Amino acid sequence: MGFTRYVALGDSFTEGVGDPDPTRPNGVRGWADRVAEQLAASADGADFAYANLAIRGRLLDAVIAEQVGPAIDLDPDLVTIYAGGNDLMRPSLDIDRMIARYDTALGDLAATGATLVVFTAYDTGWAPVFRMLRGRIAVYNELVRAVAERHGALICDFWRMPGYDDYRMWDTDRLHMSPLGHAHMSSRVLDLLGIEHDLTPETLAAAAVATRREQRRQNAEWARTFLGPWVMRRIRGVSSGDGLTPRWPQPVGAAELG
Repeated sequence: MGFTRYVALGDSFTEGVGDPDPTRPNGVRGWADRVAEQLAASADGADFAYANLAIRGRLLDAVIAEQVGPAIDLDPDLVTIYAGGNDLMRPSLDIDRMIARYDTALGDLAATGATLVVFTAYDTGWAPVFRMLRGRIAVYNELVRAVAERHGALICDFWRMPGYDDYRMWDTDRLHMSPLGHAHMSSRVLDLLGIEHDLTPETLAAAAVATRREQRRQNAEWARTFLGPWVMRRIRGVSSGDGLTPRWPQPVGAAELG
């Protein structure tokens, strides 16, 4: 099956944060652009259009309020959505109520007849600091799987993907995927869709083992450059996506993707 009208929804994961490209809107590329490029190449001369409505820092309710309606208006035949990751990092959260709202949104998207792809969150059990969220993420994932199945959505199960327990798959903030991580994700999504592609994920050699001194230095640098500023944004009620607009709010074709 080929797709000619692809719309991507979500937060920084889908916007492409961690995969810099100064030639593109918001200065990033990301897995969704990579998927769109492959879909355009496989369209066999048919007109292809791609919109990316995702904005970093958006909570699930904002993704639903700002992106679902515009996505439906674009009459897509393929929709990908990941939402809720930023909610999972908040101190207080009613996951059941959040997923109930997600359920309604997925139903609206599925009603378009488009192929719908929904993501689980990744397993943070290997990662210092983020591992404390593992239980909450596991509950979120199981509820997401249930509502995705109810609406006939394809599930891109990030939780079960091998290889992401490696810092080389992540940006220096340890929260967003690196270019390598985005490349691997694009390949996974295309495989899920059954789309032939020429993306070959890089096979990584065993990572060098850092000494305890190196680990302390790396952790201190991470706390200074990411954790501290992130906490201050929460205190001030500021989001990393404030002032940003969607990267591709109107559909673009293969030429714009490069």
